[in-house]
Amino acid sequence: MVLSCADSGIESAAAHDALSELCKTYWRPIFAYICRRGHSIQDAEDLTQDFFASLLQGPLLQRADPERGRFRSLLLKALQDFLGHTSEKRDAHKRGGGVKFVSWDDWMAEAPSQLSISPQALSSWSPEQLFDLRWAATVVEQALRHLREECASKRRLRLFETLSLYLATDRADVSYHNLATTLGIAESAVKKQLHNLRRRYRWLICEEVAQTLENPSDVESEIRYLCATLAAGAEAA
Repeated sequence: MVLSCADSGIESAAAHDALSELCKTYWRPIFAYICRRGHSIQDAEDLTQDFFASLLQGPLLQRADPERGRFRSLLLKALQDFLGHTSEKRDAHKRGGGVKFVSWDDWMAEAPSQLSISPQALSSWSPEQLFDLRWAATVVEQALRHLREECASKRRLRLFETLSLYLATDRADVSYHNLATTLGIAESAVKKQLHNLRRRYRWLICEEVAQTLENPSDVESEIRYLCATLAAGAEAA
């Protein structure tokens, strides 16, 4: 939706809302990239918001053309272009053309991250690598957040909180006996519930990734890439 409107040059309220929602969801990779480029935390906060304002107001997405099928790549190229003209863009923003987003504290509260990046990775990884790592973590965290909301709506929050730690764990490392004791249900029920949660979790990850791709056939390769990125991040930590 966003790409089609960028190509046509026609403003669309639906595309504007979609882009705004993507920005609110995927601000952490932007922020991490800007920090790794040498900006202070305070400047990175301002630049992140300025970048999103520029996205919603200007032709950044029209000019950012590599790998058009992946919003991740498109957004990174747009960010690189934006930072290449940082002074010019920030002056224009200060002259009154800004878009007001929610407060920075609200962003932090809405999307708390569980990803811990080691000091070694923060200092040695390239800005692009950190961007992709934060992007991958956001995909996983969004899917997990949606799964939690679904379980809460069905009054299965305790089940989620108990089993969610094992969604990506090898089956050999899961003590079904201990989980059954904790939940007060049979081991066979635990196995079934964990299987169902894992299946739903995988589906939600696919859905989250599909929202950022133009071609549905790219979903599996994008997930493989993001999983490899998370694995590298875990190893570095």
